[in-house]
Amino acid sequence: MKKLSSILAALLFAITLSAQSSKVFDDLSMTSKILKSERKYAIYLPPGYETSQRSYPVLYLLHGSGDDQTGWIQFGEVQFITDKAIEEGKATPMIIVMPDANTGKKGYFNDVKGDWRYEDFFFEEFMPYIEKTYRIKREKEFRAISGLSMGGGGTFVYALHHPELFASACPMSAAARDMSPEEIVKKYIGSDAGFPKKEITDYYNKYNIHALLENTSVEKIKKVRWYIDCGDDDFLYEGNSLIHIAMRKKGIPHEYRVRDGKHNWSYWRSSLPEVLKFISEGFHR
Repeated sequence: MKKLSSILAALLFAITLSAQSSKVFDDLSMTSKILKSERKYAIYLPPGYETSQRSYPVLYLLHGSGDDQTGWIQFGEVQFITDKAIEEGKATPMIIVMPDANTGKKGYFNDVKGDWRYEDFFFEEFMPYIEKTYRIKREKEFRAISGLSMGGGGTFVYALHHPELFASACPMSAAARDMSPEEIVKKYIGSDAGFPKKEITDYYNKYNIHALLENTSVEKIKKVRWYIDCGDDDFLYEGNSLIHIAMRKKGIPHEYRVRDGKHNWSYWRSSLPEVLKFISEGFHR
């Protein structure tokens, strides 16, 4: 009887420990009417989520080109890094959401012709679905966004388009080249034959980060806490440096980090703990 009690106690302890561990799911999906497809996403649920009734802050973490919603889990070690940061008291327990932007068409923006409206999907369908499905605090001060490379570019644009929604924005190695309208045409249309020049210019002004910084009021940009990180050997260093300079000239508070490193997962894994710490400081204000 004593042996049976010990076994039951050990089982109960194991069950309790499991319930208090963090969880990741990388093959979840929701239906999008805007994109007319099933859209996959991954999610990190912090330790204690399953046993508590509390609501949590949320970080939307965007992947780069060539990856999907599994990238941050498989290569970025988001579960291990976040668990460690929470355990050490450097990050507050939070939900981390990683959407797929690599199915159908690649990228986080609407296309220039309006046939593929990923940004509209993100704000009108995805974010409301996530924040209704999971116990998430829906106030701006408990919502952050970050991402690497293509996802870093998405982070800049989403936070500049909607500074009322995000407390912090942390682009890492962001795709932030100062593309001309002609380059926009080449990349997103292929040919400008018969395409209205005004629509090309409007698209440029909407999705070129440098143009957005120039055309968005300083007071709106200041509503977001900014953390920009790019390696000194990253091929995207110039665009990120120019954004830093533009923000300095406009008097926009931001943290700017240049560390030894290239455009790779080794760099982004080392960036993530500092990003988690930065956004957690915002959550605690």
